[in-house]
Amino acid sequence: MDRRGITLLEIVISVGIFVMLTFSIAYILITTLKSNAIVWDQLQIQNEGRKVIQQVVDEVRRAESSSIGSYAIATSSANDLVFYANIDDDELRERVRFWLDGTVLKRSTVKPSGADLAYNNANAFVVELAHNLTNAADGEAVFEYYDGDYTGSGSGLTQPVSTTAVRAVRVQLNFERAPDKSPEPLRVEAFTSIRNLKTN
Repeated sequence: MDRRGITLLEIVISVGIFVMLTFSIAYILITTLKSNAIVWDQLQIQNEGRKVIQQVVDEVRRAESSSIGSYAIATSSANDLVFYANIDDDELRERVRFWLDGTVLKRSTVKPSGADLAYNNANAFVVELAHNLTNAADGEAVFEYYDGDYTGSGSGLTQPVSTTAVRAVRVQLNFERAPDKSPEPLRVEAFTSIRNLKTN
């Protein structure tokens, strides 16, 4: 009769190898899940950025004189753009404002009202369009403005910008949701000409 069996040393070595393999597999699995989470987060930010940029561009492109005769653009600063546009396709043009408030890009709209039409800011409808923006921390403007002489290269108009000189706008948003996880901020930008102010 064969009386050979497993020794205590063999059991300890087997358990040790099993534990090391288990920890290795768990580490690889956790690292993969974290990497996937970062990639999905970046994709979500990218989609959010594209959607916001497209909305800003679509509305800025439609800028025109207000319903009470004011010039198409009311404010043209680095992080604050106010203009008039018919964004809901009725007979009135709304006062639209996009501005950076800390790390949030906000949008407000005011519809003119009253017997003698007026834009009452107390009636503004405000929404938050994008979060986790780093433009202020990076020292980069959200809006850059160009006149009718812009040929596609070169820098924009210097601040303070005369609103009557503006013919095109570049919008740039820097996103960084989790600085400790993402490798670098995501930058989304777009350029649009204001079709009702074109001179050529």
